[in-house]
Amino acid sequence: MPQPLDSVLVLTGAPEQRALEESSIAALRPLLEPGGLGEMRWLDEGVAWQAALPGRQTGELAELLVALRAVLAAPPIDVNIVTGAPGHARKQLLVADMESTIIEQECLDELAVHAGVHDRIAAITRRAMRGELAFEAALLERVALLGGLDAHLLEEIYRRRVTLMPGAETLVATMRRHGAHCALVSGGFSFFSERIAARLGFDSQQANSLEVAGGKLTGGVRPPILGREAKLAALQRLTHQLQLAAEQTLAVGDGANDLSMLAAAGLGVAFRAKPIVAAAAAVRIDHGDLTALLYLQGYTGAEFA
Repeated sequence: MPQPLDSVLVLTGAPEQRALEESSIAALRPLLEPGGLGEMRWLDEGVAWQAALPGRQTGELAELLVALRAVLAAPPIDVNIVTGAPGHARKQLLVADMESTIIEQECLDELAVHAGVHDRIAAITRRAMRGELAFEAALLERVALLGGLDAHLLEEIYRRRVTLMPGAETLVATMRRHGAHCALVSGGFSFFSERIAARLGFDSQQANSLEVAGGKLTGGVRPPILGREAKLAALQRLTHQLQLAAEQTLAVGDGANDLSMLAAAGLGVAFRAKPIVAAAAAVRIDHGDLTALLYLQGYTGAEFA
């Protein structure tokens, strides 16, 4: 017979809205109390709250999560149930996607504006992130449309267009302060990932490299192409190198090429994700910013770096 799981209900909202109220929590109690409740506490009043859910089976938790989300469908509140041993709640490895996760943009789409092919490239990007196209083939097809673009535009786009996702700085700084290794793993381009990693203090980074010749993009990418399986491999490699259990790892992303690493991590979070990713992930953040990943690990707002 399956053993009951250690599980915690976590409610989070956007910090600037503070939409989480006692009335929201009270609305959930009729669903929670029949199975029993453990310790309940505010992680950050108005933003994040958690309650232990002792002795529940996997199937019971899945049904409970659907019911809880239905009750709080209207307010901008994320409802998640995090399972795992309490000693592994705070993860020791973060593996993060970059584009539309750690930063707000898709850099290839920004380049496409300068090349005059934005609509063509954006359409391919959307299909690839929804899982309708193989990531590697879609990347090569899009980059080919950038051939002849001046390479100096990369720096211009980084300085003028690239913005950090709210909560990114706090997420990385807080996890590093508490001893975690933070890795940026992107299917985008190393020109941007190197700068974002240095800016936020990531311990490591990897991404694809654009080919440049004579000061212009050639329209090619240096092999190997880093896609869905490369992200999973990075998570597994770092887990082994750091001598961690899978339960001690956290992965976050938004696109179909993140699915494998999200499934393999101890805590895989779909962040403002494409529908196929949000549907597949056990944990998802639709309303909060990246500090929600800290609340999911049991951090309080007072502990943030």
